[in-house]
Amino acid sequence: MRMLTYLRELYRYRDLLFSLTARDIKVRYRQTLLGVAWAVMQPLAFMFIFTLVFQKFGKVSSDGTPYPLFSYTGLVPWTFFSTSLGLAVNSIAGNMSLVKKVYFPKEVFPIGVVLACFVDFLIASSLVGGLLMFYRFPVNVQIIWIPWLIGLEIVFLIGISLLVSSLNVFFRDVKYIVPLAVQLLMFTTPVIYPTSMVPEPLRRYFLLNPMAVVVDGVRRVVLHGQPPELGPLVLSTALVGLFVGLAYGYFKRVEVRFADLI
Repeated sequence: MRMLTYLRELYRYRDLLFSLTARDIKVRYRQTLLGVAWAVMQPLAFMFIFTLVFQKFGKVSSDGTPYPLFSYTGLVPWTFFSTSLGLAVNSIAGNMSLVKKVYFPKEVFPIGVVLACFVDFLIASSLVGGLLMFYRFPVNVQIIWIPWLIGLEIVFLIGISLLVSSLNVFFRDVKYIVPLAVQLLMFTTPVIYPTSMVPEPLRRYFLLNPMAVVVDGVRRVVLHGQPPELGPLVLSTALVGLFVGLAYGYFKRVEVRFADLI
């Protein structure tokens, strides 16, 4: 019941949420030469590096898919994840002047960061279509799974962003821990390598990572014309829903202390 109250209040402040999202987008690309093209540049640069290092030198498998397409398809959702967390962790502490002035639901800051990064994600995703045409990969009906997969990532990101942004108010070490944790998590997410390389006995534990489910699912859908593994997807959806509820509840409990501590 209390969660519904929080959500109704957030809905009443939706205009503020959208304004903060638009502000984050504008500030990010203000006075840049390439503008929104930077949303594509980061995953594209990593695609070239990964192709050279892991495919040319390391001979990492890509399940029969051209490695540039394979890596970029994984890098787009991963870049969305890593960029969102990197910016969201300081979203409360970095807006202290607004936090102290008037009352409004403070979750608009981390959620606004995630929504702004989602715009970058959409821009970067457009290049996937170009690569599919270049490598003559047809778009298939399994694309209908994409909203569930990306929706799962967005909800997961909101939950983590609420948690780390609130913890960062009390423990400033968090803003240094999060980038390190994200870098380590990348190696337990099939961005560089396919899920097929994970030993079968370990795969069920490997897919407890929601980002592994998302990246693997996107590749199955887009590159192989297959549905995602339904069991891990349903389990991840349930676990993420539980996690977000707990993270949101914690955020609202400590929200009243933000102005005193910042």
